[in-house]
Amino acid sequence: MRTIQFREAICEAMSEEMRRDESIYLMGEEVAEYNGAYKASKGMLAEFGEKRVIDTPIAELGFTGIAVGSAMNGCRPIVEYMTFNFCLVGIDQIINNAAKMRQMTGGQFNVPIVFRGPTASAGQLGATHSQAIENWFANTPGLKVVVPSNVYDAKGLLKSAIRDNDPVIFMESEQMYGDKGEVPDGEYTIPIGVADIKREGTDVTIVSFGKIIKEAYIAADELAKEGISCEIIDLRTVRPMDKDAILTSVKKTNRLVILEEAWPFASVSSEIAFLVQEQAFDFLDAPIQRITTADTPAPYSPVLLKEWLPNHADVVKAVKKVLYK
Repeated sequence: MRTIQFREAICEAMSEEMRRDESIYLMGEEVAEYNGAYKASKGMLAEFGEKRVIDTPIAELGFTGIAVGSAMNGCRPIVEYMTFNFCLVGIDQIINNAAKMRQMTGGQFNVPIVFRGPTASAGQLGATHSQAIENWFANTPGLKVVVPSNVYDAKGLLKSAIRDNDPVIFMESEQMYGDKGEVPDGEYTIPIGVADIKREGTDVTIVSFGKIIKEAYIAADELAKEGISCEIIDLRTVRPMDKDAILTSVKKTNRLVILEEAWPFASVSSEIAFLVQEQAFDFLDAPIQRITTADTPAPYSPVLLKEWLPNHADVVKAVKKVLYK
């Protein structure tokens, strides 16, 4: 095992796949000459050249469309957005073209493409740069949505995403690029659509994904000191969702808390709550609790931002509520 940074895991996954398959290329703003806005493509221009690592203008609608068209013609593009907030300029190409093309052509065209970049908040970046919109994409049939929370998962899932013959939304975090973790020396992949039990427990199930899951770990450590055992499930993939992993855990613990860094209305946590009440209602010993951001645009003020974001204290409170403590 080696210890590397999250950004290095992303770079290794892309580079290894590009060495394996010459139809794969990377395009986006500052991915080439600058080695990536977050240095996640460091050294790739030198290795693969300007035809396979391509700097684009600040025109997401344009280069997203180019990538979709090239995917229909035999290429396997990786599109990097400096932040997923910027993909909204090109969201028509993602939702109306990439996601629907296979069905609308009767299977004549696959669209093997990865759209990747950071999601959610990253400090004081303002409301238009702090949005978690995983649920928007997960609501779209034809798209797969992956949100890793650590270095190991990021590399294995990205390699699987690049090999997938359908469009994959791969969402990272600006605040995780410097995180360190262990990865194997050799080849490995992680299947899309399989959740991971990061911590086994007996009293309550906590379901989360992405960087916010770190708050669940902190809360679980605090609760353990009081004799409360938390089982933590990292979804890893929002769509397809590993429903069996969630249901199996809830049937064991009989309580569910969902932690998500997104607005509450029609969120991923809403879908999970519906799933559990529909298929495991008789196993619940308490109403499901979900923890989200406040239902407002992200504030710029550091004091307000701290209140807006979910934290481990919120998780502790929710767990004690479902345990009637």
